[in-house]
Amino acid sequence: MATSTPAPKVNRIGLPILEYRGGKTTLCAGCGHNSISERIMDAMFEMGVEPERVIKISGIGCSSKSPAYFMNRSHAFNTVHGRMPSVTTGAVLANSTIKALGVSGDGDTASIGVGQYIHLLRRNLPMIYIIEDNGVYGLTKGQFSATADIGSTLKTGVVNDLPAIDACALAIQLGATFVGRSFSGDKKQLLTMLKAAISHEGTVVLDVISPCVTFNDHEGSTKSYKFMQENDEPINAIDFVPSFEDIVVDYDSGIVHDVQMHDGSNLRLRKLQEDYDPTDKANAVRTLMEATDKDEILTGIFYINTQKPTFLDQLNMVPEPLATLPESVTRPPKSVLDSLMRNLQ
Repeated sequence: MATSTPAPKVNRIGLPILEYRGGKTTLCAGCGHNSISERIMDAMFEMGVEPERVIKISGIGCSSKSPAYFMNRSHAFNTVHGRMPSVTTGAVLANSTIKALGVSGDGDTASIGVGQYIHLLRRNLPMIYIIEDNGVYGLTKGQFSATADIGSTLKTGVVNDLPAIDACALAIQLGATFVGRSFSGDKKQLLTMLKAAISHEGTVVLDVISPCVTFNDHEGSTKSYKFMQENDEPINAIDFVPSFEDIVVDYDSGIVHDVQMHDGSNLRLRKLQEDYDPTDKANAVRTLMEATDKDEILTGIFYINTQKPTFLDQLNMVPEPLATLPESVTRPPKSVLDSLMRNLQ
């Protein structure tokens, strides 16, 4: 007697998880970047995001190969080294209905791309910016990157004597409105943060410590699996309730920060550190600086602001994609141009 194959589980828009898969990875076996790709697929599937409404943009490096390994049905663009932010800005301005997902690395972001990264933060562009952070240039034989912690060592024994750039502290100070750090090996925390990020309107920066198993997973590395497992200090416990699920708050007053997202979703942050307020910008930067002085690796959501206008709001952009607007809307009539020329005389 033939047995029927059970139908695959589908999400709220009727798609199975297979529709969120990508190509076969060519990264090293055990690379943390692959774990991040898996969590992105899970988050997009569970949130019911249409793959065709997503654009994946990256720069150059091991991390920037990652978009090939998830969501084949989405749009994708691989830019040159460090230029992902400007290309993403252009894409979002041209079509504000898409969900922009930028994937970068610590070298791509904090070295050659640091100028573009800084100006992206100032604008609060609606996008998710994921930094796959391993502290080395994995594609060019493992030199220190700008996020490598002072005192950390390479496999060759070379010691880093330069202070690290903290991508999260920069993001908070310069204008991003959702900033957090996670570890590629913490599946639950990273998945929850990604789902909340999908619901946020504004610049999301997620710095994900992602160990390089080839060049930076040894004794003396502060971005190895062992070091993260032993030194990970969560600053809050994170729960997220999407807008399509019932939102119930059942915690005692004063213990939970409950933040409503733009689409009605609920981000619930339970304090693990006494009196930590994720909406206090100055306190968020101070907490990160104090952790650096103590050689602690904090993870969790450091800062969130759902009230700040996005770059699209500041420019008074229309909701329709610019490419779909007729010439009568995008081209000023001759009378307007004539008036402009008269005023310049």
